[in-house]
Amino acid sequence: MINLRYHVISLAAVLLALAAGIALGAGLLDESDATAAGSDGDTAEISSSLAGFDAGYATLTAPGLLRDQLKNRTVLLLTTPGARDSEIDSLIENLTTAGARVTGEVAMTGKLLSPSNRQFAEGVATQSDPDAAAAGSDYASVGTAIARGYLTKGDGSLDDTARTIRSAFTEGGLLAPEQDPEVSAQLALVVSGPSGASAGGEGTVISSMVEALDAGSQGVAVVGPVSSGEDGVVNAVRGSDAAAAVSTVDVTDTGTGRVAAILGLVREASGTSGSWGTSRAADGPVPN
Repeated sequence: MINLRYHVISLAAVLLALAAGIALGAGLLDESDATAAGSDGDTAEISSSLAGFDAGYATLTAPGLLRDQLKNRTVLLLTTPGARDSEIDSLIENLTTAGARVTGEVAMTGKLLSPSNRQFAEGVATQSDPDAAAAGSDYASVGTAIARGYLTKGDGSLDDTARTIRSAFTEGGLLAPEQDPEVSAQLALVVSGPSGASAGGEGTVISSMVEALDAGSQGVAVVGPVSSGEDGVVNAVRGSDAAAAVSTVDVTDTGTGRVAAILGLVREASGTSGSWGTSRAADGPVPN
């Protein structure tokens, strides 16, 4: 029987090939193959034939790699304006395979992620959360308030403070619940889009918030497509003080990469942070 270690090694080989731009069995991809076949922004920037292989491989190996890895854990998805719906849906499916309960999906709006609105965002945070002011400035207070409203280190029961924070951030146009969580989540998966998909500066804002999100939960992973690891949100987090506290994966525009993203959250839930994905990731292609 093929064991889990074999799957991990095989997945690592596929991800290394994708990161190097090599089509298995077909030699180097030329420039035309490196462009996505679609134009809606929901496809990976790899050839259609390699994308098909990647998707099929991920479908076959995901159950063996992920099953029950997050059993009885709750997860909140926080998305950026540029996050791709197809990638979000696939990540949710993988989380379900891992046994996690996805409590909800909340979009971080352009208003929240624009540095020009920092004072407004901090004002909403400190007025709705009595403890946020003590967290300091530079978005730490904002991350503290969001963590208090949506995340937890223990059970997921809500109190009046959490409800007040949620209402304040929603009414202020800073958060937009796609699926409003009924309980607080133990883990957070921050899903970003490709670089340049939204207003400039969002990487800096998210980097300034995620350490506080991590402190108020059992772990945070920030994931996105390859370009996000080049000069987008994932790259910004990796270059910030938050890099030691949260996990990052930069290959969510591939099926195997979205499996790796959940494995990264599994490692984060166990108390070990890391950076995985392309050659820009410090800890290799995939958690093992």
